[in-house]
Amino acid sequence: GGAAALSAACTRQASAVKQMKKDGKPAEEIAAAVEKLQSLRKELAEAEKTDSGHVQHDLNRKLFDETVLRRMFVVPAFEIHGGVTGLFDLGPPGSALKANIVETWRRHFVLEEKMLEMECTCLTPEPVLKTSGHVDRFTDLMVKDVETGDCYRADKLLEDHIDDLLDKGGVPPAEADAHRKVQRQADAYSPSELGQILRDYGIAAPVSGNALTEPFAFNLMFGTKIGPSGNVQGFLRPETAQGLFVNFRRLLDYNNGRVPFAAAQIGLGFRNEIAPKNGLLRVREFTMAEIEHFVKPDEKQHPKFQNVA
Repeated sequence: GGAAALSAACTRQASAVKQMKKDGKPAEEIAAAVEKLQSLRKELAEAEKTDSGHVQHDLNRKLFDETVLRRMFVVPAFEIHGGVTGLFDLGPPGSALKANIVETWRRHFVLEEKMLEMECTCLTPEPVLKTSGHVDRFTDLMVKDVETGDCYRADKLLEDHIDDLLDKGGVPPAEADAHRKVQRQADAYSPSELGQILRDYGIAAPVSGNALTEPFAFNLMFGTKIGPSGNVQGFLRPETAQGLFVNFRRLLDYNNGRVPFAAAQIGLGFRNEIAPKNGLLRVREFTMAEIEHFVKPDEKQHPKFQNVA
């Protein structure tokens, strides 16, 4: 159907945007790719409305959050000690729901497609993540309140400020479009470019109104020392893929040298988010389910490729 095709197109375009950012492509190219992605998502939303008979479901977010907490699906971690933002515990119904989701995912992907499942360690030595680029590039741009030291994610400050600006109304259409263009590529700017834009918009620290520092890169990985000597630098893994990649040779041997094959892993990931918010959408510890497909570079074939291409 149309919605399914558009959903696949959105996935491909989102992957393309992510790769462009990782490769450091020019901001203009990234902005164009982001605009195309936004357009595809609008088309997908319209197609889904059509498929569902134009039925709209309004969610009372406040009531939903209160119910989830009261029924103990999810609760703030270490609440009696003041808690830490971005960390949550699953209660009995939340744990059961997660177990069902994981089992459904495993049946749908791992068992149905005969994938090779692994369970790799969360602790990762620095050379692994240095090779993958995470040590140098797994960053978000951060700013600090010059007086209090409070930290903020710079691109989110810009996005929220533009939302507030447009919500007030009275902005001419052409000017509103220009603001939205800036907002769409907020996470594609260099530190100097983003710093200048924050100054142009007059953005200050949300809580105190104080001035902000220049944006600077903040690595999102949790660092640690492995072993009693303290000489081996390591990190809590920010994603599960690296364990699959470094075991490629053993997986290939296990599969009797046959390619293509897929490897999967379900496990914890850790990201030291600058400003966790939006409930469970941006947290510091979370379960990931990830798949890596390995193919011959010159023979990218799969029996079901046409279903997703």
